[in-house]
This record gives sequence, C-alpha cells and structure tokens, in this order.
Amino acid sequence: MNILVYAGHPAQYHFFKNAIRKLESDGHKVKLLIKTKDILEDLVQEDGIEYENIQPKLRKNSKLSILLAAVKRTKRVMSIARKFKADILVGGDSSIAWSGWLLGRPSITVLEDDIEVVHSYARITYPFSKTILVPRVCRVGKWEKKKIPYDGYMKLAYLHPSYFAPDEEIVRSYGIAEPFMLVRLAKLTAYHDTGINGLDVSLVQKVIEISESRGYRVYITSEGDVDDSLKQYQLKIRHKDIHHIIAFSSMLVSDSQSMSVEAAVLGIPSIRFSDFSGRISVLEELENKYRLTFGIKTSEPQALLDKFSELLRLDGLKEDFQQRRLAMLKDKIDVTAFLVSFIENYSDRIK
Repeated sequence: MNILVYAGHPAQYHFFKNAIRKLESDGHKVKLLIKTKDILEDLVQEDGIEYENIQPKLRKNSKLSILLAAVKRTKRVMSIARKFKADILVGGDSSIAWSGWLLGRPSITVLEDDIEVVHSYARITYPFSKTILVPRVCRVGKWEKKKIPYDGYMKLAYLHPSYFAPDEEIVRSYGIAEPFMLVRLAKLTAYHDTGINGLDVSLVQKVIEISESRGYRVYITSEGDVDDSLKQYQLKIRHKDIHHIIAFSSMLVSDSQSMSVEAAVLGIPSIRFSDFSGRISVLEELENKYRLTFGIKTSEPQALLDKFSELLRLDGLKEDFQQRRLAMLKDKIDVTAFLVSFIENYSDRIK
C-alpha cells in the first residue's frame, strides 16, 4: 500500500513517526509531507526520516493567508499523491481531506481538538474527510457518523511506555541540575489561537521567584524569542530531547496545550495558563478524571501562582502523579499499534 502522510505541526509528526517506521517495516511505502512550522523540520531531520516540505515559507497569520496557504498545499498534495499513486491519505490538514475527495481516494483526518475549538477548520475539512480519527472524548459535532474513536490520546502514540523510556543521561548531558521546574512558552499563532492569551514576562518572573525560593532551578523552553530578562533561563537542547527533559522535571508551567498533555501522560504535574482551559476534552479528562494537570484561565494570574505554591507544598508529589499516570495507562490503548492496524486494514473497516 502507498500511504501519504501529512504532518503540519511538531506534535502531529511525533504522532506519526513510530507508525511510519512500522508501516515501512511491514512493506508499505510511506511518503511524509510537512510544512515550515516552528521546529517541525528540525525534528524530522534529527530523526533521519525522508520527507518533502510542501510549504517552505511561513505564511502570514490573517484568515486570508491561512486559506490561500491551504489551497496551495492542496495543489501540491494532489500532484504528489498522483505521482506517488497514493492509496490512502492521512493527516490533520484540510489539504488532505480536499485532495482525497478530489482524487476519489480515502482520507483519514486525525486530530484531538473538539469541534468548538476548531470550528472553522472542521467546517472546511470534515465534509470532505472519509474518516475522522480522534480520541473517544473528542466532540466532532454533526459529523459523528464519520468519527472513529479510540481510547487514548495522540501524545500516547509516542510517549507510551512501549515507545518512550526517559533517559537521565540525556538530561545530565545538558548540565541540567535537579530538582528543576520547566516553563514552556508557546507562540500561539495556530488557526485556532486567535484572541488566546498566555504567560507574560511578569508572571514567569514570579514563577521563577517562587521556584528559586524553594530550591528549584528553572529552565524555559520557547517556540520563539524570550524577553531579555529571561534569556539566562532559556534551555538550548536538541528538539528531540525535550520529552526526556519533561520526564525529569518536577513540574511544568505552560501556555502550550500540547506540552501540557505530554507532561500529563508522562505523569509530571502541570499547570496550563490558557483561555483554552475548560474547553478541550482531552485535557479536561486528564484533569478531572485522572488529576494529572490543572487549567487556569488567563484572567486569573493569582490563581496560577496559588496553585503552583500549593503543589510545591505537597509531599511525594511526583510519586503520587506517577501512580495517577499508571491508572490512566491502564484505561488506554497502544495508540501507534492501533493506528498502524487501522491504516493497514482500512478498506475492510469502512465496508
């Protein structure tokens, strides 16, 4: 089978990477397409997986620019799919759904955002998708008949114990001193990020003050440049090593939804400061059912500091969260194994 895969975000690439290797080892041909987005291309290069960048230049962040970029990507995807003789197209981008529909080939749309969060995206993508593959808790609105649910999260495709083992030597190689706190700053430029706020400099400085007063080092990881006052805390590592750093941190404070989920499935306490709090089913399940993360609205900065201080006062915090993680893992599947099986047996599943 010839399988065309599109990853438009670092987290999407992580989701696919183990499945790509397994599909290829099973004798299938897989072609990976990406666009220029944050550290995505660096990640793929670090892993040595062959790829083609179909959008090498960064787009502007206006609605018109987003739409035009999607149309251009669709033209490229269609051209490549024809030459590759793709039997199936898989990805989280409208260009995959559009191309599959125009070419008369099945497309699988994968994501883990609820329709309320990505309404504009869903409106132009779901009608053309053959299948919408999402965690069971995700809402897809009136396209429920296309939904194929699974008991897991996209992040478990690469952070499940079957695929990821934290390596302390990697952490030590960067001279990182334990115990430490990790702060993640996101750019917030995705199509669904309009009007969404996050951590500002003064709040990060207060988190640093509280951490250092309790004997913790602080390291900052960011998708973009950080304020001059924070540069001394900025972490410079190979992009592929970030999950090892998360796994040995004492806590994550972040305005990134993706990294908050990653910390949660690794059993690391996390506080996410975002207007998305309360709106994303995956994170709501991790918070309310498994108690692995905490969401704070950006209108409540003091609440973030209070929760941070409260968690620091708890004895055996990390050990407790590892037990919570085990409870979560017992309920969830091997997502990569499921994805591979689903793709390989796709024609049988949709009859």
